[in-house]
Amino acid sequence: MFEGRTLFIATKHQKEKVISPILEKELGVKCIVHPSFDSDIFGTFSGEIEREEDPLTTARKKCQSAMETYNCDLAVASEGSFGSHPSAFFIPADDEILIFIDKKNGLEIKIREISTDTNFGGLEVSTEKELLEFANSVGFPSHGLILKKADNDLSEIKKGITNSHTLLEAFNQFMSKSKSVWVETDMRAMHNPKRMKVIEKATLKLVDRIKTLCPVCQSPGFGINEVKKGLPCQLCGLPTSTTLSYVYTCQKCNHKKEELYPNQKTSEDPRYCDFCNP
Repeated sequence: MFEGRTLFIATKHQKEKVISPILEKELGVKCIVHPSFDSDIFGTFSGEIEREEDPLTTARKKCQSAMETYNCDLAVASEGSFGSHPSAFFIPADDEILIFIDKKNGLEIKIREISTDTNFGGLEVSTEKELLEFANSVGFPSHGLILKKADNDLSEIKKGITNSHTLLEAFNQFMSKSKSVWVETDMRAMHNPKRMKVIEKATLKLVDRIKTLCPVCQSPGFGINEVKKGLPCQLCGLPTSTTLSYVYTCQKCNHKKEELYPNQKTSEDPRYCDFCNP
């Protein structure tokens, strides 16, 4: 279905470095990018342009824009979000959405990869010592930095800082006008190897999803579409918030398959029951 076709990677931040080798090897496609494609119009991590849609919709719009602009029918895009882990709230996380759209065959295949292996962070600093301590803690210079006048002040901003000379020069320029500077990690993929690794992992996950065929119609992308909670408590038998089953769905023929007890347990410890342990 994909052998020999051209696939557009909707990025301006060099994500093709990890996406292309995997998709070309596993799907037989020819991956391309175009220097004129500007994904920043959909939002920037540094805040100059607010992301107006949720991550999935944003990634989908990147693909659609690329296919319309460059007259292609196969595209892939990713969209990342950074902040607290959805279940471990005190741990920062990289939440990546990857979407693969085949307009010719009417397919949209998407996956999500959440990783706590991220250096996402920012700090207000007023001395070179504080600046360099933060820089060292987030893996600088292999991981880039951004400087601003203040966290929410976008009037002056220096992005993509990847060497100490540029960092200190920019810091001193900012400090000549104010008493402190805001420094944060540059989360664009080409300046953040940790994020690039998560995108690579997400791409491998996407390939697995694409290669999983519907048992009825053999369409690619047969995968989990719904997670049902309600695993019964060992003590009282009432449903808990733990996963009971996965529902796999084919987007072409709508065939569904429910997999009970995907975590290899048929009941939950009473500690996690809202009735036994309110």
